[in-house]
Amino acid sequence: MTSSDRTTRWQRYLADLETLASNAAPLESQGKLVRVAGLVLEATGIKVPLGSVCRIQMPSSGSNPRRGAAPVNAEVVGFSGDRAYLMPTDEVQGLSSGATVVPRHLPPLAPKLGQPLHPWRRGEDRGLHLPMGPGLLGRVVDPHGHPLDRGGELSDIHNEPMVRRPINAMDRDPVRKPLDTGVRAINALLTVGRGQRLGLFAGTGVGKSVLLGMMARYTQADVIVVGLIGERGREVKEFIEDILGEEGLRRSVVVAAPADAPPLMRMQGAHYATAIAEYFRDQGQHVLLLMDSLTRYAMAQREIALAIGEPPATKGYPPSCFAKLPQLVERSGNGLPGEGSITAFYTVLTEGDDPQDPIADAARGILDGHIVLSRELAEAGHYPAIDIERSISRVMTSVAPQNQVDSARRFRQLLAKYNKARDLIQLGAYAPGADLELDLAVRLHADMTRLLQQDMHSPALLHASVSQLQAVVQGA
Repeated sequence: MTSSDRTTRWQRYLADLETLASNAAPLESQGKLVRVAGLVLEATGIKVPLGSVCRIQMPSSGSNPRRGAAPVNAEVVGFSGDRAYLMPTDEVQGLSSGATVVPRHLPPLAPKLGQPLHPWRRGEDRGLHLPMGPGLLGRVVDPHGHPLDRGGELSDIHNEPMVRRPINAMDRDPVRKPLDTGVRAINALLTVGRGQRLGLFAGTGVGKSVLLGMMARYTQADVIVVGLIGERGREVKEFIEDILGEEGLRRSVVVAAPADAPPLMRMQGAHYATAIAEYFRDQGQHVLLLMDSLTRYAMAQREIALAIGEPPATKGYPPSCFAKLPQLVERSGNGLPGEGSITAFYTVLTEGDDPQDPIADAARGILDGHIVLSRELAEAGHYPAIDIERSISRVMTSVAPQNQVDSARRFRQLLAKYNKARDLIQLGAYAPGADLELDLAVRLHADMTRLLQQDMHSPALLHASVSQLQAVVQGA
């Protein structure tokens, strides 16, 4: 045999080995389920990073009711020694000790010789990958990206990782352009900037969902992403059909994780909605992110943290809750110069109308402003029930002209003057002429109230809102 024949045979042999290697099934580490305590599953025999997704499957034999059923998906949320703590995203009824726990599947094909190893094979990315793309517009999905609207399978999508590298704070485009929300009180007195993040602080039943629906329909944005986190199932359909409407849904993506969903699913819903907004921002579009609510997200984290043994702190919220909030909120905002933006509104439930609720207090410190809804105004039929005196937009001076800022300041002064003397006026103890400033506030009160009230089906453009504000103040 000549050396040329030997070389040819070796080359053919190496090619066969390469083919076998590329088609080989990857080995998977497996563990066993050893304990279920409340919301937490404990497994031994697997060593994967936090945030990894695993599947739990009962053996195919035996009389267990889960025999042959679809596997339960779970995420690694902690570990102690050789035990991994997992939080399920599916129903766990029927699981028993000894169930097989397998980390997320690796890609079916290995890389060819000479090509870099896939990140999953290096153990760098076993996290969740969910659908992204233009095909999500006009659809209602759950935190796994599965359609809830019975509109058929999603199209024009692809899977992307949920974990994204944060944008350097020095690289972000500053908030400099005003955004028309279609709500007169916000446009005139709490002007929002494109890329701003605000909190909508309210108790239950004061009209926050209606206000969110108005902004979803009337805000000047390319894409609207709505995250309904921890809300009642009935409210999800009502918000979409009655408040958001067909026009609003057409340019929206709705991610719904109702109150009966596992806590991990509720948290995942908030992250998924934010990731969708980031996707469209990276495409150069201006996104409006509406999340209802930030408090339910914190409550879900509280359930998870307490279940794995984290000690409670303020009002039962463990320290991790207050660390998770800025991690979620900081993902919104402007992108790099010349790219898109995410303007975000997060509703915050003030339990018992207590403004010092720990989540509300933490949210005020990490947001770029807050809009407070008043139960007293709502009970008086004043909609939207925005308490202007307690609300603020921290970027208004950067996005609004100075004459509007001065008019808004004068409006607040007159409104505060009237509200301070309201009891005296109602009792008839007010004597005109004693305080000229109060006389002016009383005379303009009807005009100020008309500016602050608005029908939910009638949008108010930004320039028209500012003109009405200046007309009221110039009447002084």
